Amino acid sequence: MADQDLKFRTERDTMGEVQVPADAYYGAQTQRAVENFPISGIRFPRVFIRALGLIKKYAARVNEDLGLLDAQLAKPIITAADEVAAGKMDEQFVVDIFQTGSGTSTNMNANEVIATRANELITGNRETKNTVHPNDHVNMGQSSNDVIPTAIHIAALTSIAEELIPALEILCESLRNKSEAFDGIVKVGRTHLQDAVPIRLGQEFSGYAHQVRLGIKRVEAVKGSLSELALGGTALGTGLNTHREFAPRVIDLISQETGREFKEAENRFEAQAAQDAAVETSGALKTVAVSLMKIANDIRWLSSGPKCGLGEINLPALQPGSSIMPGKVNPVIPESVIQVAAQVIGNDMTITMGGQGGNLDLNVMLPVIAHNLLQSIAILCSAAKIFAEKCINNITADEEKCRAFIENSLAMCTALAPVIGYEKAADIAEKAHKTGKTVREVAIKAKVLPEEELVKLLDPIKMT
Repeated sequence: MADQDLKFRTERDTMGEVQVPADAYYGAQTQRAVENFPISGIRFPRVFIRALGLIKKYAARVNEDLGLLDAQLAKPIITAADEVAAGKMDEQFVVDIFQTGSGTSTNMNANEVIATRANELITGNRETKNTVHPNDHVNMGQSSNDVIPTAIHIAALTSIAEELIPALEILCESLRNKSEAFDGIVKVGRTHLQDAVPIRLGQEFSGYAHQVRLGIKRVEAVKGSLSELALGGTALGTGLNTHREFAPRVIDLISQETGREFKEAENRFEAQAAQDAAVETSGALKTVAVSLMKIANDIRWLSSGPKCGLGEINLPALQPGSSIMPGKVNPVIPESVIQVAAQVIGNDMTITMGGQGGNLDLNVMLPVIAHNLLQSIAILCSAAKIFAEKCINNITADEEKCRAFIENSLAMCTALAPVIGYEKAADIAEKAHKTGKTVREVAIKAKVLPEEELVKLLDPIKMT
């Protein structure tokens, strides 16, 4: 029993006594959630915990300013919440993502950690309910039902603004630079994976750059929706048990610290009963993922080979590609990007289903929405930067192979069609295919046009 006493302490909540690890800052409600939800081992990410810390920090400050919370309690709460926001208590956030749908367990995890740390600052002892109470003081003017949606929006908007958009800008610039560098290289275009008319390699890369540029615009567009915070709605959106000045003051302080313009939700009933802003955001992220998947797949195709594929571009060799085939090098970065895109697309389906979890007055799939949304932002950010830095920036073109493909392409006869007619041009293409000769050689031999005119018509660069 002595050993047991050293390892655990007894905490109490409205349901009775609970044994909590002696060194834990969390209390009874968190421990119950740990025992009830041993499901995945997945926890809320750092950016979400930071958002919770900011909410609790400024809630205490505003409640003090409003005369609702004694300064002797507010100050240690603010200090403890600031430590949570700064990442000093991350190991204390132990509740699984797959928990109660409102995220109440994680809100109470934050309340208990902050209360215990505040009490430690006051008394030197780790007791959850000594002087500072997790519900009465740390959670004053709040409910899990408005805190968790608020934290989702804060975390998502700050991650998008500070991480994702800059990463996409890096990728866009890398693609744009390659577009300029490859502008003079003419190659075969391909539709249906079959030879088509000539195109400049730079033109293909300009399309990729613009896809990313449009993705940035789509992600930028969701900032307005994410800037609306549910805070102040408490349980249902009515604002029960909170001061009318509480939410706008807290939100203003959070805006100042993050440098992002947050505001009160136009309608708190919508903000708590639904998660349409998260669904909208995920849709934009999915579109970006689809764009990156298309670009990465094209890069794989264009670099295929190196001897027996298209091989029109060369990717940097980063690592051995086979445990059995010596010298094999694979397009590992594009493959990684494609897998990230697949995950984001899957996350979007989960978030879509989560958005439908708004039964009557509260969405009850908030934790899984938060996890998938923030994961999508994080992995898209990493993938975009790695794609640019480890792949796109170091791509080179095989100009000789591009020229050879162009000269041997049957699609060259497309330039002849307006002059000699579609049928005659098709006949030249068929003969070139059967004989193995080029369109140029067959056309000159058939004397369909003066050779000087054929040279002009069959100039690949003019076709682009």
